[in-house]
Amino acid sequence: MKKTTNYQQLAQAILKNIGGKENINNLIHCITRLRFYLKDESLANDEAIKQLSGVINVQKAGGQYQVVIGQAVTEVYDAVIALTGPFENDSAEQKTQPVQDDHESKSMIGTVKYFFSQLIGVMTGAMIPVIGLLAGAGILKGILAACLGFHLLTINSGSYLILNSIGDAIFFFLPIILGFTAAKKLGSNPVNIAVVGAVLTYPNIIKAASQVATAHISFFGIPTTLVSYTASVFSIIIAAWLGKYIEHFLNRVIPSYIRSIFVPILEVLILSLIILVGIGPVITLLSKGLADLFITIYNFNPALSGLVIGLFYQTMVIFGLHWGLIPIVINDIATNGHSYLNAILSITMVAQGGAVLAVFLKTKNKHLKEISLAAAISAFCGVTEPALYGVNLKYKRVFITASIASGVGGLITGLLHVNNYALSGSLIGFPAFITPNVGINQNFYNYLISHYSTLLIALILTLLWGYSDRYLKANTIEGSK
Repeated sequence: MKKTTNYQQLAQAILKNIGGKENINNLIHCITRLRFYLKDESLANDEAIKQLSGVINVQKAGGQYQVVIGQAVTEVYDAVIALTGPFENDSAEQKTQPVQDDHESKSMIGTVKYFFSQLIGVMTGAMIPVIGLLAGAGILKGILAACLGFHLLTINSGSYLILNSIGDAIFFFLPIILGFTAAKKLGSNPVNIAVVGAVLTYPNIIKAASQVATAHISFFGIPTTLVSYTASVFSIIIAAWLGKYIEHFLNRVIPSYIRSIFVPILEVLILSLIILVGIGPVITLLSKGLADLFITIYNFNPALSGLVIGLFYQTMVIFGLHWGLIPIVINDIATNGHSYLNAILSITMVAQGGAVLAVFLKTKNKHLKEISLAAAISAFCGVTEPALYGVNLKYKRVFITASIASGVGGLITGLLHVNNYALSGSLIGFPAFITPNVGINQNFYNYLISHYSTLLIALILTLLWGYSDRYLKANTIEGSK
């Protein structure tokens, strides 16, 4: 659907097709929906409302006639109320407080599901403005990897330095970019949250986090473990969410004549400390624990380890918990010259790419086709963010099928003892599976079997079960119809 900015026009069209003001007993809204209490639902023209530019879908539940709008629901609600005036049986709370969607139960499981869904929604929404850049950068990095593999460029050449910097920059500084886009989505100050992202990617912090001697510090007596936040998503999303509440609090307690100076810097200070001192050590502890668990499983049974890591690795990426595995891979290659673990991680990239490729093949939506194809190529080049946040998480079944394929692929990789000899992977990274000083041998053939089997499994599962264009009704991509 096209992004609608004329909310008054949309409000008039909704009122006309819902039976007019006289057919409405009450109106409230939730995070994504206008919730009408109608006198006679038969007067509402469902199909006409669904066809309106700015409307995603129409649903009926709990005695409500629900018009699904999406993120602009508050603006549309205000436009409707401006036309109808307040309803007599509106309570003050109903007028000012959004309610939760019906599909979320009040049980603990329902609550967890609801907040997880909202978190994923914010992540994907914040990513949408940069998906094209991420995909393009991923493809560029894939081309560079191929150039290195075929010895067309060397890692120390000036050409590689410049081109790799262009490909890497958006990932390295992703917290800054996402800080801005997520803040706009959540109602925080975009510039302030972007500065928090800059703090998280400050060179001295990244350098200190990479060295054992300096990663563990003390902040005024509080033990703090620094981690690398480059290319991370979860932490800056949390900052963007908290930012609105912190800024609101600061505006209440700080006199107006000094707010412009003290509110921004105090907001940045508080949020940075929450992440660096609070969230960072927790992520470190969890990721190290998961890494130790996976290594224990691998030492016990490589095939079982491949299954478990394959199933859960991309989920770990979402929450930044994968960093515990990266140093193990680097250490393996640096000390042993190879890494069985990196071969399993490579599988997860192919699975995400295969799933999003299936979406490209199956959808008739022009915009989704463009996004999916670019995301698939990027994943096959070793960069899964465009696939992960642009499509697969948005359409949850696609992520599930990708994870299943990844688990099966990891199992195959473990059974075949596929080995990786460099810090690269996926389909474009095939030279990393050629045994040094030996050439193409059984390891390379096992790489082909494991990776292309994973691709085929992800493709078939997603085509048969993972995606249908009917999901577009609930997950409309901006710019599509």
